[in-house]
Amino acid sequence: MGSDFASDVAHEGIKVALMIASPMLIGALLMGIFVSIFQAVTQINEQTLSFIPKILVIVGALMIFSPWMSDVLTTYTKEIFLTIPKVATGR
Repeated sequence: MGSDFASDVAHEGIKVALMIASPMLIGALLMGIFVSIFQAVTQINEQTLSFIPKILVIVGALMIFSPWMSDVLTTYTKEIFLTIPKVATGR
């Protein structure tokens, strides 16, 4: 049961990490594409132009999705803490 438990915890941990990171990553990706199209149309080749809009999108995503993120993290942590006694007793 030890290796099954460890693989299940690792699988769920990766899934939770991807769920939590996805709003920020998708927002930054879309903003990067938008800025790249804008740079191609206007022929502005400034490398630092994309950083500020991406940071603003990431901060906005954090502000919007932080209640959902904290709920997912607390649910995951609660499930892990509840399964520890079961693993310790071998059930």
